[in-house]
Amino acid sequence: MKRVVITGAGTINALGHSVAETCEAMREGRCGIEQLEFRDVERLMIQIGGQVKGFEAEGQFNRQQMALYDRFTQFTLFAAQQAISQSGLEFIGELASKSGVVLGTAGGGVSTWDDNYRAVYEEGKNRVHPFVVPKLMNNAAASHVSMEYNLKGPSFTVSTACSSSNHAMAQAFQMVRTGMAPAMVTGGSESMLCFGGVKAWEGLRVMSKDACRPFSMNRNGMVQGEGAGIFVFEEMEHAKKRGAEILAEVIGFAMTSDASDIVMPSKQGAARAITGAMQDARINPEEVGYINAHGTGTAANDKTECAAVADAFGQHADNLMISSTKSMHGHLIGGTGAVELLACIMALRDGVIAPTIGYEEPDPECALDVVPNTAREAKVNVVLSNAFAFGGLNAVLALRKV
Repeated sequence: MKRVVITGAGTINALGHSVAETCEAMREGRCGIEQLEFRDVERLMIQIGGQVKGFEAEGQFNRQQMALYDRFTQFTLFAAQQAISQSGLEFIGELASKSGVVLGTAGGGVSTWDDNYRAVYEEGKNRVHPFVVPKLMNNAAASHVSMEYNLKGPSFTVSTACSSSNHAMAQAFQMVRTGMAPAMVTGGSESMLCFGGVKAWEGLRVMSKDACRPFSMNRNGMVQGEGAGIFVFEEMEHAKKRGAEILAEVIGFAMTSDASDIVMPSKQGAARAITGAMQDARINPEEVGYINAHGTGTAANDKTECAAVADAFGQHADNLMISSTKSMHGHLIGGTGAVELLACIMALRDGVIAPTIGYEEPDPECALDVVPNTAREAKVNVVLSNAFAFGGLNAVLALRKV
């Protein structure tokens, strides 16, 4: 098995338009959740979210590209440019023919769906743009990244609700580890913050009207976000030979299914994924210093996750730091694990643990060190990133400092 490292990272989300801006906001415990701004927002019960502000797509893409790129694709390409530029890779020759793209998204082109349903049903139009289908399809972002950077190897999209990007990154990791590809572009993106996207989520009655407070006794629901996190996963020796900067090593993953309920999480399924990731990475529980939690801020998710961590780690659970950055950038659904991986890399490289902000009142059922409200300096060598999705689909990644 080959060792896999991360040599490039890029992002755009409610906290910033780059990795540096995002990590600075996490260090400061800054909240990117604000009043939403889009058409008909006043008709919604939920009017807050982790919305990307100040992003002018017209300044990034030409008219022909704008006709093809939904907002989630725009975010992906914006973040991919950062990641691939940082990696220093140029995909030509054999490297291009073997390297590929695996991305996660839950909704794909939700804004395109929303705009065109309006045009047909509300405005009475009988035609839509010829590129509506290629613009809204879930694999659009992966396809455009492959075309933009000449990536001719395995390229596809994973859609597993809130675990999409962790599942995607696990597939990319496996491909590099087994020698199928020398490098893979991976991560995830989402943009559901439009009238139709938020209205659908309102129906679940799991959304907060005021704030995301993971693990706090007075938490009252999740808050949606949007954006992208993109990474370059590369075989370690390949990266070393060309003198690349290594951000972290990906050392293991596990994926499980609860096989129990479409929306309610299972402690057993989550615990098996956590334990499986450590077994795959060949590490002991005591080596893990930090977990970036799924931590949605819903009553059921948070207590179930804490119980799963307690089961997986035993007595060591009391020594772990576990935080949810969703409290700052919101829940990016299919893209959330990718943005949260930035907090894992920051913990390993900079020794800074991102906080769980909005924490106001201890919950006996979440009695772990949730790094409340303020970032913490701490040296950690191994971290986990949890993602637990509707449908009971769990994906956990393990990373190590290099």
